[in-house]
Amino acid sequence: MKASDFDYVKVGSVDEALALLARHGDDARILAGGQTLLATLNMRLSEPALLVDITGIAGLRGIERRGERLHIGALATHSEIEASALVAEAAPLLCAAAPHIGHRAIRNAGTWGGSLAYADPAAEWPCCLLALDGVLTLRGPAGERRVAAADFFRDLYTTDLRPDELLLGADVPIATAADWFGFDELARRHGDYAVAGLAVAARFQGAVAQQVRLAFLGMGATPLRARRTEALLAGKPLTTATVEIALASLKAELDPVADLHHASATKRHLASVLARRLLAAAHASRAALAG
Repeated sequence: MKASDFDYVKVGSVDEALALLARHGDDARILAGGQTLLATLNMRLSEPALLVDITGIAGLRGIERRGERLHIGALATHSEIEASALVAEAAPLLCAAAPHIGHRAIRNAGTWGGSLAYADPAAEWPCCLLALDGVLTLRGPAGERRVAAADFFRDLYTTDLRPDELLLGADVPIATAADWFGFDELARRHGDYAVAGLAVAARFQGAVAQQVRLAFLGMGATPLRARRTEALLAGKPLTTATVEIALASLKAELDPVADLHHASATKRHLASVLARRLLAAAHASRAALAG
């Protein structure tokens, strides 16, 4: 199958892109890395009248520290994030997650902003941004606005991004020595969409976890936080007994959506496997530092 006919414009500025979005509304689509959009075009799941290519907007590229936050421009590729020494230091969770994204060719072309805007519930970046309490910067006719990741992902492939807005980038807090991060996912084959995945962002005081954020992918229509289980873990060392209590909580809290190959109970079990693995790794890491 081939894509239906459409017009194509490559823009050189955010203002030019916004003008086209305002003029064409729902008939326009933004083209960045194209790793998802081009597939949906070829399957005629998306039939826009106009593609607005934003890859020529230099201001949407780059990874930089802005005060106590790390900003990643919408056009930064998965590979650029994976290879960045700054990301490795300031947001190591992203470096841990990046190798799980597709294959090298996909990571070389796909973009940070494209993944966040498409909001696939099985994608790594939305899950990580939620775990890190990230914030997205959007720009429309009324100017810029900032939206917390927890408020951005609304429903299946649905975000708070308005049709006349452009995603400029997203930022996360700079990691400190008190922080621990981990990411893992389970897929049938490397590069396949994950059946289940988990991003952990924890802050410790000694061996005690002051805060633990658990963000899951592949569990529902959006990435989700297990907030009741997080509350149980706060203020406790992540001992075997504490982890077992957390796993029992997770089984009660999570209600995964089944897919064509995996029942809800299977996904719930896999989420528990990932949580046990990563929480044990966090505890071992802090114990090693204390020892």
